[in-house]
Amino acid sequence: MKRFAALYQRLDRATGALAKRAAMVDYFRAAPAEDAVWALWLLAGNKLTAARARIANSTELRQWVAQETGLADWLVDDSYHHVGDLAETLALLMEEPAEATQQALSLSQWVEQRLLPVAGAPEVERRAVVCAAWRSLPFAQRLVFNKLLTGSLRVGVSARLVQQALADFSGLDLARIAQRMLGEWQHSPAFWRDLLSPQELASDRQQPYPFFLASPITTPPVIGEEAQQMQQQFGDVGDWLLEWKWDGIRLQLIRREGEAALWSRGEERLDGRFPEIEAAARHLPEGVVIDGELLAWQAGEAPGEPGSPMPFTALQKRIQRRKPGPKLLADAPVRLLAYDLLEVAGGDIRALPQDRRRGQLTALLAALPAQAAQHIALSPEVPARSWQEAAELRSQARARGVEGLMLKRRSAPYQSGRRRGDWWKWKIAPLTIDAVLLYAQPGHGRRSNLFTDYTFGVWDGAQLVPVAKAYSGLSDAEIASLDRWIRSHTIERFGPVRSVAPEQVFELAFEAVNRSSRHKSGVAVRFPRILRWRSDKPAAEADRLDVLKALAA
Repeated sequence: MKRFAALYQRLDRATGALAKRAAMVDYFRAAPAEDAVWALWLLAGNKLTAARARIANSTELRQWVAQETGLADWLVDDSYHHVGDLAETLALLMEEPAEATQQALSLSQWVEQRLLPVAGAPEVERRAVVCAAWRSLPFAQRLVFNKLLTGSLRVGVSARLVQQALADFSGLDLARIAQRMLGEWQHSPAFWRDLLSPQELASDRQQPYPFFLASPITTPPVIGEEAQQMQQQFGDVGDWLLEWKWDGIRLQLIRREGEAALWSRGEERLDGRFPEIEAAARHLPEGVVIDGELLAWQAGEAPGEPGSPMPFTALQKRIQRRKPGPKLLADAPVRLLAYDLLEVAGGDIRALPQDRRRGQLTALLAALPAQAAQHIALSPEVPARSWQEAAELRSQARARGVEGLMLKRRSAPYQSGRRRGDWWKWKIAPLTIDAVLLYAQPGHGRRSNLFTDYTFGVWDGAQLVPVAKAYSGLSDAEIASLDRWIRSHTIERFGPVRSVAPEQVFELAFEAVNRSSRHKSGVAVRFPRILRWRSDKPAAEADRLDVLKALAA
């Protein structure tokens, strides 16, 4: 644990990606395999609290530290509210152990021999292990131990940065590392050895490829000059394949070794949830991998009509059911719109140009029988003879139930991760409302001592009804100013959450709004974020719920 705690401190203090990568490389070079594989798993964003039965919840941890220290419950809670991070609070409240009582267990020993054996056990057993660790670990290790318990091991590293560090350390291709990390983890030296093996393994054939991600076009267009701006930035429109940007689930369909598998971009295998897609995929030849978008799809009213995508909320109902029943299958039929082909006859074709891959994909799907073609179809190309015509088509996106246009360079290979230059998403302008700040709670990591997570509401008659949560969009200076205002205008406290005076108005942006019986307001917004602080606007002039409901309709 000492070595991993030192890595955590080094990552937490590093300000640049190169320094963080160097810190991880140094750790992987020195750590034994059994520790390195757990460190890699944790740094890639996984949590003990998510993967296994919970070892302790936040209420238990606060109670246990109060019993260990003799502090009153209210004082522990107040310390937590001031520090903002539970793991750090617990580490600060315990006294430093004497040198003789410190335990020199490794990361893997703490996880495998102490924590996992008591996961889900009676409280007395879990408390004994946790409190013994608090009494024996020095502060740096105690802090990391607590972060394992709370699932808050955030040190500013992404899964891709971890993969880059591992590629630096091993000399392997980044794409191969990324692909092997998509599979099921075995926390063993054998898994670590296979992960770093320079040879192609049999398991490499069972995994999806790393997804290629599009970059957003972030330059705000000047109204009336979109075509000129696009021409300057991207050149001839004929060099680009244009498609609709669908609002569904990105996934890879893998047809290998007699079975069909669906892998989400979130590295989850979706077996059983979309049986109509799996059945259709069995009509594909062996050794095929397709990249595409899964959508809830409403068939056309007349035979031959293409139909249209249903709201994302319809698809959400399917995602949550591992074995959907006949009614759900009928209410939310799904279709995979395929837009790329990564493997044919067992051969990796990602290095081929976009146009050649699409040509092979078109021929492959054209050979499907009619029943299968209802569920696996080609994502259509959007023809445009000029950027002006493309801009006009993009303006129709919301009416078509899509988010804008995708731009893919016709000569580009299929890469991994977010590589700027070849794939772009040209989204339509978001919907916006003016909403009132109702609740706030502290953030995480470096912002754990600031109120950065906000809940906003709109007017429903004379009452404000919560409609969105957002935490991004404000500058550091605005966050600091709003934090001071929240502390001096708190009405009630609910644990770490504060109810504030309904006075501050913010303009929120979001991608879509749908009717929802799961929300008190009756609507659910997609991807809300803060555009600006409307200090010029009184709360009485914020938007009304009827506006959102009209957009949903």
